[in-house]
Amino acid sequence: MGEYSVGQPVSRREDPRLLRGEGRFLQDIVLDGEVQAAILRSPHAHAVIGSIDSLEAASMPGVFAVLTGAEYAADGLGSIPCDMSRNRRDGSPMFRAPRPAIAIDRVAHVGYPVAMVIAETLAQAKDAAERIDVTYEPLAASTSTADALEPETPVLWDDCGSNEGLYYEGGNGEAVERAFTEAAHVVRQRLVINRISAIPMEPRGAIGVYDPGTERYTLHAGHQRPFLFRRNITESILGIPETRLRIVTGDIGGSFGQRGSIFPELALVLWAAKRVGRPVKWICERTEGFLSDDHARDNITDAELALDANGKFVALRTRTNANLGAFVSFRGAGPAAANVGSIAGVYTTPAIHARVSGVFSNTHPTSPYRGAGRPEASYVIERMVDIAAAETGIDPVELRRRNTIPPEAMPYKTALTYTYDSGEFEKNMDMALELGDYAGFEKRRAEALSRGVLRGIGVSNTIENSAGASIETAELRFDPSGTVTLVSGSIHHGQGHATVQTQIVFDRLGIAPEAVSVIQGDTDAVTFGTGTGGSRSATLSGSATVKVCEKIEAKARSIAAHLLETAEEDIGFADGIFTVSGTDRGIDILEVAKAAFQPARLPDDIEPGLYDIATYRASVGNFPNGCHICEIEIDPETGWTRMVRYSLVDDVGTVLNPLLLEGQVVGGIVQGAGQVLMEDMVYDPDSGQLLTGSFMDYTMPRADDFCDFAMENNPVPTPTNPLGVKGAGEAGTVGALSAVSNAVVNALAPLGIRHLDMPATSEKVWRAIREANAD
Repeated sequence: MGEYSVGQPVSRREDPRLLRGEGRFLQDIVLDGEVQAAILRSPHAHAVIGSIDSLEAASMPGVFAVLTGAEYAADGLGSIPCDMSRNRRDGSPMFRAPRPAIAIDRVAHVGYPVAMVIAETLAQAKDAAERIDVTYEPLAASTSTADALEPETPVLWDDCGSNEGLYYEGGNGEAVERAFTEAAHVVRQRLVINRISAIPMEPRGAIGVYDPGTERYTLHAGHQRPFLFRRNITESILGIPETRLRIVTGDIGGSFGQRGSIFPELALVLWAAKRVGRPVKWICERTEGFLSDDHARDNITDAELALDANGKFVALRTRTNANLGAFVSFRGAGPAAANVGSIAGVYTTPAIHARVSGVFSNTHPTSPYRGAGRPEASYVIERMVDIAAAETGIDPVELRRRNTIPPEAMPYKTALTYTYDSGEFEKNMDMALELGDYAGFEKRRAEALSRGVLRGIGVSNTIENSAGASIETAELRFDPSGTVTLVSGSIHHGQGHATVQTQIVFDRLGIAPEAVSVIQGDTDAVTFGTGTGGSRSATLSGSATVKVCEKIEAKARSIAAHLLETAEEDIGFADGIFTVSGTDRGIDILEVAKAAFQPARLPDDIEPGLYDIATYRASVGNFPNGCHICEIEIDPETGWTRMVRYSLVDDVGTVLNPLLLEGQVVGGIVQGAGQVLMEDMVYDPDSGQLLTGSFMDYTMPRADDFCDFAMENNPVPTPTNPLGVKGAGEAGTVGALSAVSNAVVNALAPLGIRHLDMPATSEKVWRAIREANAD
């Protein structure tokens, strides 16, 4: 096994240049003739636009244009699309309110673009934007997720008829109802999953370019799904063929799902570039991002779990309001309903019924964020298990054990949506319990209490669906000199794709990663790709890379047989060398590649050149799973809550690179714990104003908020793809949301506190303790 083989902890090959400051992020791109854009945004959550006077702004120094909805409509531009289809309660298609990239006559949330100024410098554009005079006629606004469907709540879109834009119902309602009537125990809880935002290190931005000679647009922007973006931007907004738009991304300073959306600014810079005849750059400032980035989560679920007298789960019922914001964003229909099946968890619950309403409000639209519905669903079932344990007096671990799906039951069809192909769920838990010294917890709790501190432990057994049915491409091409280029349809934004992809090439073809150049993120250079998201890259891009390597090896074997003057069946291949069986004769694959470009050295029936493209098609998704155990300490005098111990065992199938896997999982844990303990996007319920508009108001987790993480793997390769991988990018978040929450409540349980909604800020914890003591 070589040092670059699959399964080895290879350091990211992408890092050295980034650490040297040689990355190429959007702000590093400066085009000839580039001008700057500033956007005037709505200060109202809901209002009719009375008039826009931009004459003074347009006459200011350096200003090229002031663009508003009037020009947008006159140029015939379309609405930002939603690329997902769902239904309403009556079976009709979900309601999609028109969403022009710039307001035409109405604003539906604070931060909606109202005007765009293009000027020589950013300062000139900002100064001119302040001189635009807009009159508004404010309308009633609503921000509440819980009250969105109440009769007294204003309806946002008259054509919709209510604030319910989409509806999902799954499972067997009748079976659940029967089980509840016969159950020995029923536990109920309302669970609030608060609104947050991705807040990547690099704010969003875009550069639009228009070439009048070719009538082609180029969009430079950080994105996850370039071909999906290209199709939707050209069809729905610009009304041009796909071939007239090139999308390019360089390095991306984080995404976590956010850059999977088509934002208004992407269309606006393209439109403006054609209007002014110059490349137009817009860079989002941090405070502007709080207003204009898509948000995430924001669900309220009423859950009920029924158990028999022995603690076996007999039924689960949930009713969820999922806040869509003012519009259904490009991928906004996904988190609301796509991953509800995860509420089945790793348990044998025979009957489940789930209902989800996607509701409108005068808030910024929500989009997928790390986990995209899976952390939310897992949180629901894992909190309900802990609540059931508390009410029945059964230890939380024992209750989970009684209901866990055994490995011999695989493949296992759950009562809601999914069929699990593989997994050893109880073994995950046993390994995690040992790793986290669960047996010694009560001693640690007593020691903490001697210091006047409350200590709690939370267990979470979670499973998620990743890398659903889809396709991905990989192209491998050798040059006449023997150098190699891998062209990938996936988009990296910190995961180390190039490292893992080239490990696969090394494993399959014996070519060291440093000899392979990787291209991604350019629709003119890549044949096709469905991009990155949903923990899919290892499965889809990895499998496509395997497939293209197989094609290359097959052709190279034929050429090698000819060069070595032997039959193909006598050719062996290992570590990059083709050999003649039973002899010491051989030839390196790079020498074969050189020969492939010399027709005189090839037989007539072999096409010259050594390059190929493979498209891998996944027919089903796979199911990463694991057990996370968190320990929390709380100062009862201040409510200060800190994580003191975290242990986890994950099954992500075949581990391609344990070093990168650990980084992905730990990063995910931090994001999940950040939501549980501190992150919260808050709107004023009366005015619809965003109250958390900066880092002074929105708390981001830092390194010193966390403890060390003890991590082990229990890989059970999936039979659903050639590599046996299950995806790992969101596993940490899926497990952390419930593990950390359970630990917080467990610490507070001796005070009689049954549940505490996230975020468990110091103030919220302090108030809960005071109220419990007052009782």
